[in-house]
Amino acid sequence: MTVLQIIQPNNQTLRQKARPVTRFDDDLQTLIDNMIETMRDVNGVGLAAPQVDVPLRLAVIETLPDEDDEGNDIEGSRDLYVIINPEIIWQSRDVVDGIEGCLSIPGYIGEVTRYQSVRVRALDRHGKKIRLRLHDWDARIFQHEIDHLDGVLYIDRLSDPDKLWTEEEYREKFGADEETTDEVMT
Repeated sequence: MTVLQIIQPNNQTLRQKARPVTRFDDDLQTLIDNMIETMRDVNGVGLAAPQVDVPLRLAVIETLPDEDDEGNDIEGSRDLYVIINPEIIWQSRDVVDGIEGCLSIPGYIGEVTRYQSVRVRALDRHGKKIRLRLHDWDARIFQHEIDHLDGVLYIDRLSDPDKLWTEEEYREKFGADEETTDEVMT
């Protein structure tokens, strides 16, 4: 597998609506594997194909690990999703503010309002239809990645323009540690 280069906002691919995936061939499977490798290499929780300069409606997402009573990660408790041509088919009335970062905008964190729950319809890596009911943090990650497929970045959805900070400013202002800020990078 290969670690791919993650592009930044100066690359137009991030601002374009991605094309639907129509072929589930070996090239697609290689791209998916490389995206998973890249996401894990940079400790991300999500990565959309446009972030690696591939304008396809494809994203990989790996949920944060569950923790035991002592706050230790439970091995094997992460879920890996490959979503192709995803659509949000329902969203809750309830919205919540939360902190997000982006692998394509390194060094920054912002507060974004998202739906608390969503339902997503997509295809898996083999073209099989899937439906997902997502809540809280998982719903936030999926909304963030699906936005990438439409050329929308989290900085476009800030709850307030003054609620964008460098990671260092955020840690100083809110007393967060580096691990906490690493967990918001999608």
